[in-house]
Amino acid sequence: MTTDTTALTTEHSPVAGLAHDARGGISNPVLGMLLFITSEVMFFAGLFAAYFNVRANATQWPPINPESGEAFHIAIFPLVGPATVLLILSSFTCQFAVWAIRRNDRTAFLRNIAVTFGIGVVFLIMQGIDYAELGREGLSLSSGTYGTTYFTLTGFHGAHVFAGVIMLGVVLYRGMAGQFSARHHDAVEAASLYWHFVDVVWILLFSLLYLLPGNAPRV
Repeated sequence: MTTDTTALTTEHSPVAGLAHDARGGISNPVLGMLLFITSEVMFFAGLFAAYFNVRANATQWPPINPESGEAFHIAIFPLVGPATVLLILSSFTCQFAVWAIRRNDRTAFLRNIAVTFGIGVVFLIMQGIDYAELGREGLSLSSGTYGTTYFTLTGFHGAHVFAGVIMLGVVLYRGMAGQFSARHHDAVEAASLYWHFVDVVWILLFSLLYLLPGNAPRV
């Protein structure tokens, strides 16, 4: 056994010494995640289609808020904009973690996964605060089709972020236990794919809900 081989197989946990499938191709965890993401793409595509259908048939979009007499307005600042920047940044830190474990740099891997996990938690907290603020302004799930579509889209995305945070937490725990190495890190790759998917979906939601101009009132 060469010195290089010894360095790769001497780990804190025996799991880290397990090799990748020597037959090549995509590993089962990564393939399973890709198939799952494919199903989630179709799920969100249905939600987007429903939103566009409701929006296209609305007399005015956003509609009038009965409490204020003005059209509903969802502010980008001070919460949504910074939260979006943080979530996009987390995609980079997640990929840095993948690159680090590929070169067997566990310190950089754990640091970047921990940062990604922390950003995910902060994003969920900021989304919860934003929901509370919108509720005080009169926008809720029961505020007609506008409130229903907004909270359905962002709520389902928040649920996916929560699932991603749990996934990252498991990866972080296993990483701290020394279960990943350059030879064995399929779970890290799978978790990173899911997190990138969550980020892309939010970018689309942010563009759709916050940046797309509204419809002028139709007589």
